[in-house]
Formats: sequence, C-alpha cells, structure tokens
Amino acid sequence: MSAYPALLAAGFRRYSTYRAATAAGALANSVFGAVKAAVLVGTVGSAGGAVAGYDPAQAATFAWVTQALLAPVAVFADDEVARRVRTGDIAVDLARPVDPQLAAWAGDLGRAAFTLLPRGLPPLLLGALTTGLSLPGGPAPYVLGLLCTAVAVSVSFAARWLVNLTAFWLTEIRGVLVLYTVLATVLTGLAVPVAWFPPWLGSLAAATPFPSMLQTPIDVLLARATGGEALRLLGVQLGWLAGLLLVGRVLLRAGARRLVVQGG
Repeated sequence: MSAYPALLAAGFRRYSTYRAATAAGALANSVFGAVKAAVLVGTVGSAGGAVAGYDPAQAATFAWVTQALLAPVAVFADDEVARRVRTGDIAVDLARPVDPQLAAWAGDLGRAAFTLLPRGLPPLLLGALTTGLSLPGGPAPYVLGLLCTAVAVSVSFAARWLVNLTAFWLTEIRGVLVLYTVLATVLTGLAVPVAWFPPWLGSLAAATPFPSMLQTPIDVLLARATGGEALRLLGVQLGWLAGLLLVGRVLLRAGARRLVVQGG
C-alpha cells in the first residue's frame, strides 16, 4: 500500500516543476474569472436583481470560486492514458506490480493537491479586491466543502479515466475529448450555475456525474447547501465515484484483453 502515497507525492512534485505554466494558468483563470463575474452580475442585474436565489454578490462569488476550482478538479480531460494505449506503453503499466487505475488516481490527487493554492488562490484574491466575495461566516461549510472538493477531484478523475480508456477501441479519441469538453463546460456548472438551467437541462445534468465535479463543492463551500442537503449531495458524489470507478475497472480489464500494440 506504500506505493500509492509515494505516487501521490510524485504527482505533486511533477506538477510543481512547471512553475511558468502554473503562473500562466493562474493568470488565465483570474482573467476569465473577471469576465465571467461581469457577465453573471450583468445577467442578474438585467433579471431584476436575483436569479434562482443568486444576487449580484453571490453570482460574482460563484464566478470566482468556479475559476479557483477549475484546475484542481481538472474539469477538462486530457489524453495522457490514451496516448499510452496508442503507443503500446500501456502494456508497461499493466505489467507493473501496482493497480493502474489506483496508481493514476493517486497521481491525480497529487496534481490536485499542488494546484489547489497556486491556481486557486489568485482568482479568489482578485475577486476579493474587485467585486468582493460573499462567503459564509462559520467553519462548517469550509470543512465539508473541502471534503466535497476532494471527492469532486476523484469523480473527475474517474470520468476522465473512462474517456481515455475508449482508446482501447477507438485508438484516436479527439472526438470523444471534444464531446466531453462541451458537456463538462455546460453540465458541471462551469459556465453558469446549474440552478439557472431550464428544467429539462437541469434534469439532464442531474442524471450525470458532472454537477458532482464542480456545482456540488461550490454549493457546499458557499453554504447554498447545508445540513442534510449538503450530506445528500456528498452521498450523490460518493455514489457517482463508486459507479465510475467500477465501470473504469471493468473497461480496463476488457481493454487489456484486446490490447494491440500500435506501431511497436
């Protein structure tokens, strides 16, 4: 079991070496946060001062917090595992004395742990200096919110793992990545709060794991969901996590059985 904490630490160290990229990412998150805050506040203002329970201050805070969590949660998928499938390097992963899924999960948790402050803090600081932040006063939302954020990172990993495993059958997954990016942008609540969705889109989002990646931790952190409702949302997150990890394990075994090394 000691291998997995070491892999988590390795994931942290790996991403800590890319300091210029981290700074550029923090700047981009902050700039887009300012744009998003302006758009959401303008929308609330044009709607009479409130939309689905969000006043201008809460809408601006939502914009800044989404940008703060965007990198740690890794809303958008990459193709790192898919590339290893295409090159045949996945065979090396399968031969190692560690579970490939758990090893990748540990590394991703290390990535998230590193990015939380350097990528998450700048948008929040800019938000505090410009629009202000509407934050809860007590500690409970932050404690449970951090737990929900950790689960959100894991749900996102499990979903991205599934996307990458399609390479066993498709080899080239760019189309899948584009589709996933579009769905994640909308259904996680990254663009606008899920509460703003029309009923049919809200029902569609609720039937997917995407809100558990971003909307849920934000709702808990900002005390929009408290007490039993917050615990219910955490339970939904854990349910999606268990289901996605199970499907990922099944697909990995199925893919390994039909593994064909492409190009040596």
